[in-house]
Amino acid sequence: MLGLLPVKLSQKTVDSLVQFVKFCVIGVSNTLLSYALNMLTLWLLKPLGLSWDYYVGNLVGFVLSVLWSFYWNNRLVFTLEDGQKRNLGKALLKTYLAYSVSGIFITNLGSYVWIEILGISKIVAPILNLIISVPINYVINKFWAFRPDEGIAPGKDEKEEK
Repeated sequence: MLGLLPVKLSQKTVDSLVQFVKFCVIGVSNTLLSYALNMLTLWLLKPLGLSWDYYVGNLVGFVLSVLWSFYWNNRLVFTLEDGQKRNLGKALLKTYLAYSVSGIFITNLGSYVWIEILGISKIVAPILNLIISVPINYVINKFWAFRPDEGIAPGKDEKEEK
């Protein structure tokens, strides 16, 4: 499909564009899941009349949607080349840390501002938060969380290992 464009793209550029599109597709599914979990939590907690129910909704949406995102990004987006390795536990921890900045800190701060200060609906606030957090997540995941482990690729000689 990119061949129809009047611009000549290098294979590296095409690969990067494909990676970004895959990330966006997973991001949309992650966003929908996060939002659905957030709304489900608000609905389940509504009978309790809690004033801080949106924090719980954010947390539930965060924990489960990050796990969803990690699984699919690891399988389809940030794949490894021959000889590269990734410690899945370390990558998952990094993913949760990365998403903590945007998924908990920015989201809860944003929710407070949208809901408590600006009076925006608890239903609309998560959408506004996602507009801010999604681009941040892509950059952190691409360049930190899913970066292959450091090491020597197969075929390097002994001198290069030292």
